[in-house]
Amino acid sequence: MSIDWSDQIVVAELGDEPALSDELSELLDRLESAATPPHVVLSFSGVTYVNSSNLAQLLRVRKVLAASGRSVRLCSVSKEVWSVMAITGLDKVFQFAPDPMTALAGLQLEADPSE
Repeated sequence: MSIDWSDQIVVAELGDEPALSDELSELLDRLESAATPPHVVLSFSGVTYVNSSNLAQLLRVRKVLAASGRSVRLCSVSKEVWSVMAITGLDKVFQFAPDPMTALAGLQLEADPSE
């Protein structure tokens, strides 16, 4: 479920499959239809497993946001999900934070002051 933290940041609390695929699809639809998409924080606190489709969706989210100069932060990642990220090399592609508040603080610090 996505929550608008501010005009410029969305926080999404993700759950396990099948909800995870649906939540990421809804988020992608929202980002792709926005004139200027918001920064995104994805909380994985409710996720214990990710599959290859989920990884592809995450990479699409990153690509859409990067094209608009926006960022995505992943947080509250379990050991199981972290091991998948590390094995696939995605730990070098995404930015991680220990929890949503730290992720939000990082985004707010790097945000353009003119926004």
